[in-house]
Amino acid sequence: MINKIYDNIRQTIKNNYKAVISFVLIMILFTFEFPYYIEAPGGIIEINDRIEMKEKTESLGSFNLAYVTSIKATIPTLLYATLNKDWDVLKKEEVIYENETMEDEEYRSRLLLNEANNNAIIVAFKAANKEIQIANEHLFITYVDSSSKTDLKIGDEILTVNNETIINKDQLDQIIEDKPVGEKITLTVMRGNKVANCYGVLQKIENKKIIGVVLSKTSDLSTNPEVKLKFRDSESGPSGGLMMALSIYDALVDEDITYGKKIVGTGTIDLNGNVGSIGGIEYKIKGAVKAGADLFLVPSGDNYNDAKKVIEENNYDLKLVAVSSFEEALNKLKQLSY
Repeated sequence: MINKIYDNIRQTIKNNYKAVISFVLIMILFTFEFPYYIEAPGGIIEINDRIEMKEKTESLGSFNLAYVTSIKATIPTLLYATLNKDWDVLKKEEVIYENETMEDEEYRSRLLLNEANNNAIIVAFKAANKEIQIANEHLFITYVDSSSKTDLKIGDEILTVNNETIINKDQLDQIIEDKPVGEKITLTVMRGNKVANCYGVLQKIENKKIIGVVLSKTSDLSTNPEVKLKFRDSESGPSGGLMMALSIYDALVDEDITYGKKIVGTGTIDLNGNVGSIGGIEYKIKGAVKAGADLFLVPSGDNYNDAKKVIEENNYDLKLVAVSSFEEALNKLKQLSY
């Protein structure tokens, strides 16, 4: 019976070998990925749709964050990229670090999104004078330098150092500062759902003692009203921090700070409300224009200069506003009502 089935399959392939070969070639053509990455104009995400909060105040306009579209490099997409001036082909080393994989980069971006959400909630609730309690700092590894001497990995949450429970980043910094350069410290971390024992050798760079890793910090938050931010797995990165803080604040206060405008923007935010620069500003401007934005908030400095250049070169009808802090953004938005 089995031999008969095998003979039938072999005969079918023999009679249709050209079609089989064509199918295989087409599959390779459309699915084989090259060691390049393609970046293109993205779109916008209305942040109010990502906020879960009881008794949100409603606004006539909206706050939206801009994003960059990342496309896999296959033969069709690479060919299209050569014909579309808005699509850029980047080498692997321009996108990820030499000692990392794309999975590492994606994991880091999700950690940084969590940090941005955390910061945005804290900044917005404090500015709106709403109740918020902050406890239990969590320190996650987001980058491991290739020259570091450690077995820490991206995503590890630091629990203890030399058997001392870590409760905040200041404590960790002090422990490192008190140890001599070259000393090997022991760390316990939460890696996935398991506890792992790790080590790190202290180095000194620019008069600062380090392990050779970069950390992101989040805290357990209790707010009144309760708020949750829901993002898809494909949505990540810290660049929406400013717009998330503004949208949360808008949902908390009676005043409509959108003033009926479709406001798009980008920029990281720290716990003090400072706005930081981001990448891919040209793609975000183009995506915002396509989405019909009235106003674009952009970090001051190079981001603003680059955004202004894109607008001028393409004759876009888009009002550009540079901001360096959450407070400055609020003040400049108030000018929309005049």
